[in-house]
Amino acid sequence: MRPKVVLATHNRGKLEEFKKLLGDAPFDLIAYNSDGEIVAETGNTYLENARLKAHAVAKDSGLPALADDSGVEVDALHGLPGIHSARFVSDIPWENSREILTRLMSVPRDERTARMRAVLCLAWPDGRELWTEGVLDGIILGWPKGRYGFGVDPIFSVDGRMSLAELAPDEKNRISHRAVASEALKIKVSQSRL
Repeated sequence: MRPKVVLATHNRGKLEEFKKLLGDAPFDLIAYNSDGEIVAETGNTYLENARLKAHAVAKDSGLPALADDSGVEVDALHGLPGIHSARFVSDIPWENSREILTRLMSVPRDERTARMRAVLCLAWPDGRELWTEGVLDGIILGWPKGRYGFGVDPIFSVDGRMSLAELAPDEKNRISHRAVASEALKIKVSQSRL
């Protein structure tokens, strides 16, 4: 029987995305069945926040737990919103994207460079952990486009034309920051033991 790993999130969309990204990993990803906030994300880095969540869920569930923290870093905004991406000005993703677009209104297109960064942490109840990082470089568009994805996907583009939200989910999952981090995680897990 394959080992179970609990995904430290209440977001069903994220669970489905990671099930696809980690479908060929040597474990089965399962939902975390608990109400309320997992843990306050008080870290100063993506890794610190991912660690907080992963260790809290591993301790609570008694199973290995996987957590991620991710965000978009806009160069013209000195790296903002970064680790605060999910709650930059609101809990509503579109309001956060609108704030980024508003702050970039006078910034020329070629100076709207950005990157999406994801850090994954896999923690065990005994305190062991391993972590990986994935980065996707791109540019912030002038207006949202597309109907797929979530977060800043409608305003983030790799090629300067199509947003991530215009890519089919399978296509996005081949190139995304979470895909890069997930591939690295599968390698690290195969070199360790669950």
